[in-house]
Amino acid sequence: MLRIRLSRRGKKGDPHYRVVVAEKKNARDGRFVEIVGYYNPAMKPVRLHLELDRIDHWVGQGAQPSNTVRSLIKRVKQSE
Repeated sequence: MLRIRLSRRGKKGDPHYRVVVAEKKNARDGRFVEIVGYYNPAMKPVRLHLELDRIDHWVGQGAQPSNTVRSLIKRVKQSE
């Protein structure tokens, strides 16, 4: 089962994230299928970029977004 979730990057105390499509059983920072965005909560203003067309494609293929990614998608769609 595919999952759209966050993958952590950055050093200790300064995290930023990639939004990736990965198998549910893979490790958080492990193997992934595709990068569909990025999220940096430490920047002011928060840096968030999602490729909504690719996310819609993967959801159509059966991928399920995590709760956090689902809220990020809602945030991006509201700002459009």
